[in-house]
Amino acid sequence: MSTQLAALPLSFDACYRAASGRDRRWDGRFYLGVTSTGIYCRPSCPARKPKPENCRFFPSAAACVAAGFRACKRCRPDALPGSRDWDHRSDLVARAVRGIRDGAVDAGGVSGLAQSLAVSERHLRRMLLDEIGATPLQLARTRRAHAARILIEQTDLSLTDVAFAAGFGSVRQFGDTMREEFGMPPSAITRRTGQSAPGQGIAKPDGAASPGQHSPPGPESKECPRVTLRLQTRAPFDGRATRSFLAAHAIPVRDFIGTDTGTGAPAQTSHAIDVPGGTAHATISWSDVPEVANQRPGMLGIPVVLALPSLADTMPAIQIVRRMLDLDADPAQLAEAFSADPVLGPLVAARPGLRLPGARDPHEFALATVLGQQVSLAAARTLQGRLFAEYAEPNRRAERGFSGRVDVSRIAGESPEALQSTLRITHARAATLQGLALALEEGLDITPGADRERARAELIALRGIGPWTVELIAMRALGDPDAYPSGDLILRRALGVAGAKEAERAADAWRPFRGYATQFLWADFLASATPGATAPAPPHSQKEQQ
Repeated sequence: MSTQLAALPLSFDACYRAASGRDRRWDGRFYLGVTSTGIYCRPSCPARKPKPENCRFFPSAAACVAAGFRACKRCRPDALPGSRDWDHRSDLVARAVRGIRDGAVDAGGVSGLAQSLAVSERHLRRMLLDEIGATPLQLARTRRAHAARILIEQTDLSLTDVAFAAGFGSVRQFGDTMREEFGMPPSAITRRTGQSAPGQGIAKPDGAASPGQHSPPGPESKECPRVTLRLQTRAPFDGRATRSFLAAHAIPVRDFIGTDTGTGAPAQTSHAIDVPGGTAHATISWSDVPEVANQRPGMLGIPVVLALPSLADTMPAIQIVRRMLDLDADPAQLAEAFSADPVLGPLVAARPGLRLPGARDPHEFALATVLGQQVSLAAARTLQGRLFAEYAEPNRRAERGFSGRVDVSRIAGESPEALQSTLRITHARAATLQGLALALEEGLDITPGADRERARAELIALRGIGPWTVELIAMRALGDPDAYPSGDLILRRALGVAGAKEAERAADAWRPFRGYATQFLWADFLASATPGATAPAPPHSQKEQQ
């Protein structure tokens, strides 16, 4: 039997039993390589299972390719969504995998990734090989190849445009990698004609509109490339709750909400997303996402239209949208973890597919969270709108009607008195905002690839930032699925406990998914308190003091 890699979630025998039973719960969490055919598959592949002596199991598709296997044409393991398994860990390998997933190798090469992790390239390569079976370059190359295949199948882009949209440095590199990954050249991959294009032609508004209100379409930039895709996620996916969350937290000039004239529910939402080439926007057609009860088991495509500064920004934009919608979540894994729990079991059964939306921009989210302390969601949106009206980065290429990201350096350079006057906030909050911006400017890392414990320690050391804000930033900016704001008032009420320590004890059995547990508790409590509520809106009534 093959020697197992440390990152595999199961032993060899357990992996073989899961594959023999075609257990789709493990799709994307490990892969089966068949030595007699040179093919790798997802565990649920319908093909006849090979003998154990012909099986090897891997924690990633890149490890399969590095070992000489090609993707199965029948079960399409390359079409799987990502996995959040690496988000549960905070060690070097997990941080490296998250960085590669978010495009760190594309942006700065392996040397840049190693530098951000404070290790040598050699050490990083050795660690990834030992645990995953693939080098940083192999992981990045497989990521590009899988994205390229989706673009070939779902768009009418030329193969040259696909190559650069997927992050390849040359057409030759693109061709070589696709042959290695799939055993055929890009030209041999079948284009799926007649693709539905939900949202195609949706225009963003001319100017800012209040969240939840319909915005009239405005002119599109003729130079702006548009890419229409269906981003894959595991069913069930609670689209109603996710769109309600996005609408509730929409920031003027950054988010535009188009409502259904019949129901008043968000029919489509458009969101500014900052990419290397400028400010893009993503439009999600929620009317084309079926209700949970109508979703089939397996994969589900979420219709998204990307309007990009350039095709080279495609991959970063896709990853931001995936993070915003939590498309790499595994509902079956969560259901298995919580089903026997007397508190969470009924909540998960009642709300299958609830997601934990992430921040599109960590700096923006952290600053917005400080502004949102102790005020309602509506008041927080107003303050956040003022922030972008006054402090958006200048000269960022953005389509008319959308604001670029906030200029952290300008806020860091302001005095608390100036921020107080401009944003019309208290002096204490202005001082906290300026202190946070200064820390971010000086290198505080709150991205998904950051050292989470260090980030938490540096955040809590800032005056005016307490545990609730730290955990909210950890949950949505750092992407920690185990983040847990135990002092949150609504969370404590939902649990029926009086203090943070009791809330901590109640949640100990929910590790490493306490962030998801929080989302379920928020959603259920708010729905019971507010008729018609469908999604959690993190409270802004926490008093943060040092």
